[in-house]
Amino acid sequence: MTDHVYRLTEVVGSSETSVDDAIRTAVAKAAQTIRNIEWFQTQEIRGHVEDGAVQHFQVTMKIGFRVD
Repeated sequence: MTDHVYRLTEVVGSSETSVDDAIRTAVAKAAQTIRNIEWFQTQEIRGHVEDGAVQHFQVTMKIGFRVD
């Protein structure tokens, strides 16, 4: 088994639809510029409420990727 080194970066995903969509959007966007993404971990979930209804979901997360 080889040893690996990993790095973390923090991103915030947002969606009008769901927390799940916010996570998937953030990971997909990060994958456009970061290679070797292997995991994510959520840090915070929050949202924007307008007129008593949820308008946006926001998820702060750390994305882990293997350093070449």
